[in-house]
Amino acid sequence: MQKTALGVLRIALGFIFLWAFFDKLLGLGFATPAARAWMAGGSPTTGFLKSAAGTFAPFFNSLSGNMMVDWLFMLGLLGIGTALILGIGMKIATYAGSLLLLLMYLAVYPPTTNPILDDHLIYIIVLFVLLYTNAGEYLGLGKTWKKSKLVKQYSILG
Repeated sequence: MQKTALGVLRIALGFIFLWAFFDKLLGLGFATPAARAWMAGGSPTTGFLKSAAGTFAPFFNSLSGNMMVDWLFMLGLLGIGTALILGIGMKIATYAGSLLLLLMYLAVYPPTTNPILDDHLIYIIVLFVLLYTNAGEYLGLGKTWKKSKLVKQYSILG
């Protein structure tokens, strides 16, 4: 039962990343209106980074609308979400996802509702729990993925 729960948790977290990717890409009208979709010429990072407030706001405000930042952000959302849903590349998805979430946390630091923790940090903890419990192997392709020549050659992909 615990293995199934870990697999479901992994897929659910992957869906959060993948949903954000598609909403920003297509402007599904949830967090991103159609007029501001990436496909319509909008920047997927502008809204969040321009509204960054707190200790590191000037730095994150300066990144707003940068094409390289947009591409890295969108590729990160797509790659992390896909890896988590499939249960492959858990190591690199955990590290990349943690970096992305940490940067998002710093953009709003200090959080307004709790001076220490927010959902970004909780998701980082969840990513590492999923990694260290081999959650990619439950309801996913992790076992097969880890046996591949590619992963044996490049262990970061494991």
